[in-house]
Amino acid sequence: MTGKQTAGRDALGEFAPKFAQLNDDVLFGEVWSREDKLSLRDRSLVTVVALMAQGLVDSSFQYHLITARQNGITRQEIAEILTHAAFYAGWPKAWAAFRMAKEVWMEDGDGNGKARHQQEMVFPIGAPNDGFARYFVGRSYLQPLSVSQVGVYNVTFEPGCRNNWHIHHAGKGGGQILLCVAGRGWYQEWGREARELRPGDVVNIPAGVKHWHGAAADSWFSHLALEVPGEDCSNEWLEAVSDEVYGRLG
Repeated sequence: MTGKQTAGRDALGEFAPKFAQLNDDVLFGEVWSREDKLSLRDRSLVTVVALMAQGLVDSSFQYHLITARQNGITRQEIAEILTHAAFYAGWPKAWAAFRMAKEVWMEDGDGNGKARHQQEMVFPIGAPNDGFARYFVGRSYLQPLSVSQVGVYNVTFEPGCRNNWHIHHAGKGGGQILLCVAGRGWYQEWGREARELRPGDVVNIPAGVKHWHGAAADSWFSHLALEVPGEDCSNEWLEAVSDEVYGRLG
């Protein structure tokens, strides 16, 4: 592990400062740094197996899988490691671990793959957005976060993916709010210049406005889509964003 670890302080510095200090300075600052005793590759191997044995296939497990790949464990090796551990830790735990490992070791020729993008945000990427695929150029993913009170969905776009021009209609109220959480993307309203989007940006889309949004050509992109409550709400999907229009963007 390279660089000073700050994850503990970033997440828990105010709530649990001692835990954060032990996490950053002792666990990662001292134990993980003792490469003369055990290599980073071997420490990753031990950590992945220990977490799998406990059934902890959460974001921390994914982080350590990504770290294991960065520390030199190959796809063939992680498959053998998890297969071997399955006989001692449990077959269902291995299945759960394999699902995440498969994503982490997925080939990503552009160097900015799905697993790395997931590491940039706390919300899950979700499943392929097959139900709306006909309204997208490229592949997108959808993860519902809230389906009561206000609909909130994490929408993720692969590089170059964008949805068609569309309009959110409503007799009263309605529209949509986008909260950008990871990667780089674009938003454009009909007749206006496209706006570049980065994490932390907020887009307010009133009802009746023709628009599109999606990823930059060289980056994954995720935003939370919030459905603004209204009356007689509906979506009208229109033509695709042409390669000519999209190609003019950076």
